[in-house]
Amino acid sequence: MRRQFLWFALAGAAGFLVDISVLYGAVYAGAGYYLGRILSFTAAATTTWLINRHYAFAHAADERLLEEWLRYMSAMLGGGAVNYLIYVICLHVLPSGSWLPLFAVAAGSVAGLLVNFMTAKNWVFRSRGS
Repeated sequence: MRRQFLWFALAGAAGFLVDISVLYGAVYAGAGYYLGRILSFTAAATTTWLINRHYAFAHAADERLLEEWLRYMSAMLGGGAVNYLIYVICLHVLPSGSWLPLFAVAAGSVAGLLVNFMTAKNWVFRSRGS
């Protein structure tokens, strides 16, 4: 399980980079902090799904990609809700600045990490036959 969690955390770090990049791009394009965050979360979750299915949970990856992706995205909604809540709280209570979205996404990501790991391990990538 340690190896899985390490890969999951590394996938999360890659997802964080995608998240921040898409968020800042979306905000720059005029989407705002809230719609931009929904777009960036979707891109980040898709990135982490791809990494997790090949490394953290390769033994249980499903050959039905669309079905697995939908299951993964559904599973990430719990941690994603925690993530988004912390993000919004940070936007409202911290002083504004160019660093604020970065800090808010980081705080939300840390908050959702454990929830998302347990959901991915026990639902999305549960070994067949268990």
